[in-house]
Amino acid sequence: MGNVVHLPTGKALTVQTAADRYLDALNNPNTARNYGIGIRKTVEHIGPGRPLDSIADDEVGQALEQLWGTAAVNTWNTRRAAVQSWCTWSQERGYDGPSVPAWAKRITPPDSETPARSHAEIDRLISRRDVHLREKTLWRMLYETAGRSDEILGVNIEELDFAGRRGPVKAKGAKAKTRRRGQSRDDFVLETVYWGAGTARLLPRLLRGRTRGPVFVTHRKPGPGKVVSARDVCPDTGLARLSYGQARALLDEATATFGPGSGWDLHEYRHASLTRLGEQGASLLMLMAKSRHKKAENVRKYFKPSPEAIAELTSLLAPTDANR
Repeated sequence: MGNVVHLPTGKALTVQTAADRYLDALNNPNTARNYGIGIRKTVEHIGPGRPLDSIADDEVGQALEQLWGTAAVNTWNTRRAAVQSWCTWSQERGYDGPSVPAWAKRITPPDSETPARSHAEIDRLISRRDVHLREKTLWRMLYETAGRSDEILGVNIEELDFAGRRGPVKAKGAKAKTRRRGQSRDDFVLETVYWGAGTARLLPRLLRGRTRGPVFVTHRKPGPGKVVSARDVCPDTGLARLSYGQARALLDEATATFGPGSGWDLHEYRHASLTRLGEQGASLLMLMAKSRHKKAENVRKYFKPSPEAIAELTSLLAPTDANR
């Protein structure tokens, strides 16, 4: 009869070491960075040198409450989820440690407060003469595809089907085809976005003969000290891909009315697109197909019909002439 091997329990492990081991075990660098914010602040609040098995559940809950108890709902949920994941990971590996207490509950997020710009507002902005062709094309493409900003900014010319007015994007939460570090774009399942006539008219003018590389590029080449992947640089011009931060700043500059930071946000085009389609009679299933949302409740947060559309809908309930 073989020897019985007991699983390790009660390992002498500090809070800081447990956190470091968990974050090092995360394969996705974006997840590690986002989770690291909440976990490191919680560790600092609790005491990094304390033994993990000496921490009570309520201490974790109190740390979360003091750090993010007055933060936005989404921030609270994100930080709580990171700490809960870390605690669960530690326990699954035989370490005696705390859990997030039941009273530190996840909060149901409110409906999005992002405004839905009207079709006329978007047309007026894109038709302005002081707006550069690159921004016109990006904003029109965001509106017509109902795509996320990072998805559209990440497209390359050689991947687009100009005749079919469509192209593949790496979506938020894309499923990986392989399990390895340093995964490239092709290692993920891509989704398709579709654009309309407005984008189709602007794209050829923007590209001006370019046949490969990023669709949206900066006006300058990356500096000598900046590391940029080959996919993010135009091989013909040497210009780098336009970043989300740069694109957001350009939109804010063009739309700000009360100083920097008071302008539109890139995400508003997605809201405006789905709201416009909903007001025109698109079904929930079609809206989900267009936005590529997997849950109906997520689409509902994006659909914000205008007061005029609600008033027009309400008029259908009025009595007919024969019943007045």
